[in-house]
Parts: sequence; C-alpha cells; structure tokens
Amino acid sequence: MSDPRILTVRPEPGEYAWTFGGAPPVARITPGTVLDLYTEDCFAGRVRSEKDLVSEVCEFPFLNPQTGPFHVEGAEPGDTVAVHFVSIEPARDWAASTTVPLFGALTSTHTTATLQPPLPETVWIWQLDRDRRTALFSARESDIEVELPMDPMHGTVGVAPANLEVRSALVPDAHGGNMDTPEMRAGVTCYLGVNVDGALLSLGDGHARQGEGETCGVAVECAMNTVVIVELLKGISTPWPRIESDTHIISTGSARPLEDAFRISQLDLVQWLVRDYGFSELDAYQFATQAVESPLANVCDTNYTCVAKLRKEWLPKRETHRGLHERMRETATTLGR
Repeated sequence: MSDPRILTVRPEPGEYAWTFGGAPPVARITPGTVLDLYTEDCFAGRVRSEKDLVSEVCEFPFLNPQTGPFHVEGAEPGDTVAVHFVSIEPARDWAASTTVPLFGALTSTHTTATLQPPLPETVWIWQLDRDRRTALFSARESDIEVELPMDPMHGTVGVAPANLEVRSALVPDAHGGNMDTPEMRAGVTCYLGVNVDGALLSLGDGHARQGEGETCGVAVECAMNTVVIVELLKGISTPWPRIESDTHIISTGSARPLEDAFRISQLDLVQWLVRDYGFSELDAYQFATQAVESPLANVCDTNYTCVAKLRKEWLPKRETHRGLHERMRETATTLGR
C-alpha cells in the first residue's frame, strides 16, 4: 500500500465555514487523503475567561465554525463518504463551557416558550491536563473541584445537505452536522451519505468531554488538532449518519420531537441489519429491541439527536461497508498518531 497523501489545514480566523452547503471548498482531495486539521471551538476562541459572556463576545449566527468544506473527488449522490478519526487532541490547556440564555434542556427556549426568565449566563473555564488526560471542573459558587477523564470528540461532522439546502452548523440532520454524540471519538469511522457532487465535508466543534444529552447545551468546548482519513464508498447509500467502532455499529437520528429522533436511529439500525447482516426486517426488529443500547447525543440543539448501537460480538460475521473500517484502522497505525 502506498503512503497516503497528507494535507495540513490550519485556517485563519476568516477562513471557517458556518454552514453545511453554500460554502465553496477550501481544497479538493482524493479518496484516501489524510487530513491534519486544526478546528476552533464553538465560540471561535472568544470565550477565554469567566468574564467573557457569549452574548457579549460572540455574534449570532456566527457560532460553531467548521474547518472545510473539502471536495472529495469522485463523490456523487448515492455514494458514501467515510471519515476515520485517527486522533483528536485538545490544542490548548483550557476549555470553556457556559449557560446560554434560552438554550439548553432545562430552561425555557424559543420553541418551548414560557414566562420563566432565562437562566443567567455563567462561564466555567476547565483546565486540561493533556499529559494526564484529565479535565478539571471548578465550581463557581463553592470550593468544589473534580477531575474528570478527558474523552475528546467532535460534536460536528457532516456534508452538504440535499435539495440545494444550506443548513447552519448548529443544526444536525440527515447530512450529519451538529450531532453532539460522544461516540464521535478517535478510532471510529463515520459514514455520511453524499448529497451533492464532491460531498463537501466539514468538521469542527471539538469537546474535551461531554455527557450524554449535553444537557445545558454546551460541552467542555475546546480547539482541536485532529487527524482523519477520508475514503469514498461508490454505490453505497447511507440515509442517516452511521458510526462504526471496533466494538459497535451505531446509527444516528436527528429530529424534534425526541421520540422521532429515537425512531429514526432505531429504524436505521434495523435497516442496517437487513442490508449487511442477513436479517429479515421483523427478525432485525426483534433482535435490535433486545440488544440495542440507546444513549442520547443531544437534547438541546435545533434538532435532537439519538443514537442506536449494537455490539459486533453479537452479530453474524458479515462484512459491512466493504470492510472499510478495518482497513482504515490499519492505515491509521502506519501514521504513528
């Protein structure tokens, strides 16, 4: 196997994309390219202290900057782009989280409107120990400090939507986008259905860690140095973003209300079992019902995201996505990352 091409991209402040669709590509890449990327945090690096309130230092809708998009040569509607995360490493020794007025799962929002006043804006700065792989929580209203393990992930990865749509980088849907699932960590492969020529792949929104559901709407947000391998599966469609790890196959669904996001992820998992593992539809429905794990990704974004995952060890020994995850894992080991 020849050495993969490596493209390094370190965007300047004015070079990020804020949408999926509607932005010109920053580069054209061939399948098999390794992207060595810098991604900025969801605040574009503007929340740097407890005094930096989002409402004062950020300008809506310019939140959640994306590195990209990348035009994948040969990608056409009906194909699938595969993104293997080789490494996801915080680029700074600190990260930020905050409450945002009228945003989050436990407050009034624009779509769940009540007479309750918005929660106050409060910023927490998390200190990251990149050697010890920890993130330090420091309470604002007491002397409590707790070290949590880092679990770096990307909240946002996606391609251009179908039907000429342009979607904010804050919105998850069938194109991917701001899914905010902790499953999007190093070692996994994300499969995204192609909707336009070239796919137009972007990613960003690094989190040093995040609990399932992202309840307050904001994770431990930080800039990332991320390495991915991009491949192309011709003639394979992927209706909703899928993730494959060494241990699980994982379907996602994004919608409102929450039960519709749940249904989408469960249905996609059933259809995956039928297509690649030899199940009939009803057998897949029964098997998934008894074996699935269903963690929440986010219950705060414009659309909510649910995840449905199954252990590979419980599945028939069949190849999925042409065995691409295993091959990309092998390529990743040669990079020494």
